[in-house]
Amino acid sequence: MSILNVEDVSHGFGARTILEDASFRLLKGEHVGLVGANGEGKSTFLNIITGKLAPDEGKVEWCRRITTGYLDQHTLLTKGKTIREVLREAFQHMFDLEQEMLQLYEKMSEASEDELAVMMEDVGEIQSMLEYNGFYIIDSKIEEVANGLGLGDIGLDRDVSDLSGGQRSKVLLTKLLLQNPMILILDEPTNFLDENHIYWLKNFLRNYENSFILVSHDIPFLNDVVNVIYHVENAVLTRYTGNYEQFQQMYQLKKVQNQQAYEKQQKEIEKLEDFIARNKARVATTNMAKSRQKKLDKMDIIEKTREKVKPTFKFREARTPGKYIFQAENLVIGYGEPLTRPLNLTLERGKKIAIKGVNGLGKSTLLKTILGALKPISGEIELDDYLFPGYFEQESSRDNSHTALEEIWNQYPSMTNGEVRAALAKCGLTTEHITSQMMVLSGGENAKVRLCKLMLQDINCLVLDEPTNHLDADAKDELKRALQEFKGTIVLVSHEPEFYEDWVTDIWNVEEWTTKIV
Repeated sequence: MSILNVEDVSHGFGARTILEDASFRLLKGEHVGLVGANGEGKSTFLNIITGKLAPDEGKVEWCRRITTGYLDQHTLLTKGKTIREVLREAFQHMFDLEQEMLQLYEKMSEASEDELAVMMEDVGEIQSMLEYNGFYIIDSKIEEVANGLGLGDIGLDRDVSDLSGGQRSKVLLTKLLLQNPMILILDEPTNFLDENHIYWLKNFLRNYENSFILVSHDIPFLNDVVNVIYHVENAVLTRYTGNYEQFQQMYQLKKVQNQQAYEKQQKEIEKLEDFIARNKARVATTNMAKSRQKKLDKMDIIEKTREKVKPTFKFREARTPGKYIFQAENLVIGYGEPLTRPLNLTLERGKKIAIKGVNGLGKSTLLKTILGALKPISGEIELDDYLFPGYFEQESSRDNSHTALEEIWNQYPSMTNGEVRAALAKCGLTTEHITSQMMVLSGGENAKVRLCKLMLQDINCLVLDEPTNHLDADAKDELKRALQEFKGTIVLVSHEPEFYEDWVTDIWNVEEWTTKIV
């Protein structure tokens, strides 16, 4: 049974074509992975099918009485509510039914015998629906899913306005899973989850009976939960059956076959054109030349596979610092209240450190404290006199109206227009990206601009907070190579052990330092 049909959808922004004659179908129970390089139009496609964006051409048809739940990269929460209150909103339709039932009970005292019989039937139907949907065990349902995604550690009575960006994303994801819609639409759901909670979500999606559409650059996660891949490339959407690994094999085979067909056809075209050029002027062979020309005109020309521009990352190294990058004595970090016990930490020059641990325990806070952006609650931290740090922040401003070009130029005004464009092009950004506002770029394109800024600095210590969020597979592989090649010191926060395990020198686990119960 087809739940969603998308036919011949085209969409563009200005001169840039995002989707062209894209078709898509979603069948009951399918677990779909929507994949493609940064900026290819994955989030645009999701916005079109959810009705947030109208396509330039084509049509989108959902089956009747469908329920969908959409978690995108920029969903917001209303201030002033507790986590528990927000999660209970997932069952609002049931609370409405309960209210309707209570109103029927009130009306029964004044109803006639016939009206009473109808009301009793309605009440019985509502009661059955509430029991079937687990209305009377809502709180235990909330606790189960909230604990699975780590919200229990934060406290369900916390005001959502006090939460970090990652914690807010967890609340929204938990609410969405509790709603149990017929279709789940998830855009980068693992970006703000740590390893334990990614594992929980992976098991949840594996066993999810309904359909979902998932956008994720976390390849091991994607590979484990999907059974259909839709690949968007050069504005074309292509369906593949199987998981991500199987898609990769079929995609590579298709590329090889296309290249072979292209080369074969080019040789044939060359022969035909040569024959026509040599014979069209001779009376004896002019008809043969015209016949060859007709064949050439009718030929369906195979396009050469357009290779995506892959980014090239390289960090500029500043002068060598002293032996110790920083030394912390009895350091306690936090916002208002302590997040850690007193820490005595030393970071030696040349070390490459990965910081891991569940969200909300102070990984980002530690980075900002080391850099001096936050004052410690107590204790001291001493930085080397010749430290030149480069900082990649986890979240970027969503209301940045600067173009990518202006974003670099504002920080490096002495660079020429050509130099800025060349630097951005090395990061895999096209002319359209370079002249687009930061707020309209995809998450991955935005991250590449911010990495570009970092690569223009002279640095001897890289401090990176979840740099792989939103980056596509090619960009992630290239970033890993550049970090392995960097001779300076690295402090990295990441929820992807497969990204850092084979090159870091040490792993710091904040769960061993926290004052909270983990």
